[in-house]
Amino acid sequence: MKSTLLTFKALGDENRFRIVMMLQVRPLCVCELLEVLDIAGGTLSNHLKILNHAGLINQRKEGRWVVYFLSDTIDQAIFAYIDRTIKDPSVIDSDRHKILSLSREFCSASYAGKT
Repeated sequence: MKSTLLTFKALGDENRFRIVMMLQVRPLCVCELLEVLDIAGGTLSNHLKILNHAGLINQRKEGRWVVYFLSDTIDQAIFAYIDRTIKDPSVIDSDRHKILSLSREFCSASYAGKT
């Protein structure tokens, strides 16, 4: 029961929910997530830590980027439930549209001077 509660608690934040929904499309690096979410890097780091702790995401190093992706253990029934019950998917659709147009090289270059 604790792992189920941890999953729902992790998904109970709008930004964490959006991250998981974007990761359904493809693995993303921090700079891509920052570009879409428009939040502070420290805030994103905290969200990623919570999602990782809940077992919803994993990370791997790809060249100079750390890429986040959905865990193999995530129950796909969660996404079926979301698809059935979400009333206004406009934010999710917009996020997914944005990530399809992003490249890691462009994002990391645009964030290179921001700290």
